[in-house]
Amino acid sequence: MKELPIRKPLRLKGYDYSSAGCYFITFCVKDGHELLGEIVGDDAHIVPPKVVYSEYGEITDQFIKNISATYADIVVDKYVIMPNHVHIMLVLKAGSGTMWASSPTKKTISTVVRSLKILTAKKCGFSFWQRSFHDHIIRDEAEYKRIWQYIDQNPANWENDPYHKPQEKSQ
Repeated sequence: MKELPIRKPLRLKGYDYSSAGCYFITFCVKDGHELLGEIVGDDAHIVPPKVVYSEYGEITDQFIKNISATYADIVVDKYVIMPNHVHIMLVLKAGSGTMWASSPTKKTISTVVRSLKILTAKKCGFSFWQRSFHDHIIRDEAEYKRIWQYIDQNPANWENDPYHKPQEKSQ
């Protein structure tokens, strides 16, 4: 199921990524290495496929779960950590300015993703993230539901995932 095409990580020109709204973000491990975990489950889908995190996946999971505590105006609505990438839906509430800066600054999607990558790299002892990320501004409820389902079903569709490279699968 390749419903969501891979797009170059270009930001929408003129769009304020600190604006209230819902965003679908994907960020990847460098060179597609499957460092974050592996998909387990049987081929007949009697046991639904799921991701079993590696140490790096566990650390990534901890930092994702901490986003809403760190950024009061940002909610992690849904996410999945796949073996070599992360899909996450972030909701920015209105008024996402920081309190600790001498002048108000806005939190943006880029700030959140950059912080997550830096913190996980520090905790893991090395940087394994690819530069930048893919983003999509969720514009309506139908799109929201489609993306929610895509994230929810991503482990079961790993073999068809555009980020899955079976010939280069790590041993």
